[in-house]
Amino acid sequence: MRYLVKAKLKPDKERPLLRAIEQEKLGAGSIAGDEYLHDMAQARQLDDETVCWVEVCFCLTPLEEERPYWEEYFELLQIKNAHDRRRCRDLNGTEPWACCDCDCTKRLEGEMEKWGKQFLLALRATSTED
Repeated sequence: MRYLVKAKLKPDKERPLLRAIEQEKLGAGSIAGDEYLHDMAQARQLDDETVCWVEVCFCLTPLEEERPYWEEYFELLQIKNAHDRRRCRDLNGTEPWACCDCDCTKRLEGEMEKWGKQFLLALRATSTED
């Protein structure tokens, strides 16, 4: 499944998060592998300082495995379906692991490029100001 995640960066986590991203250690030990780095590269920071991204997750409970890795840096505010669940080939069993190469959220991700600013650029700017 693909989920639209909305989160708020926890206070004083800017530098540790940026360090984890730059050292490619974000999510180290997770079965989701490089997904965390991909998510942050695509994430958008909105005017209200919240951060949004689309995340692929195969857990029965959304982000069940990923949650501890994200909660180290973020307060997760909202996790909702990024597309119509009935059309998910992985979920309906027609193609296991289909979400890895699926483009079902391409339109949403295209729209998201217009939202706020690229999170990594904002994170780098904030981290150098301190």
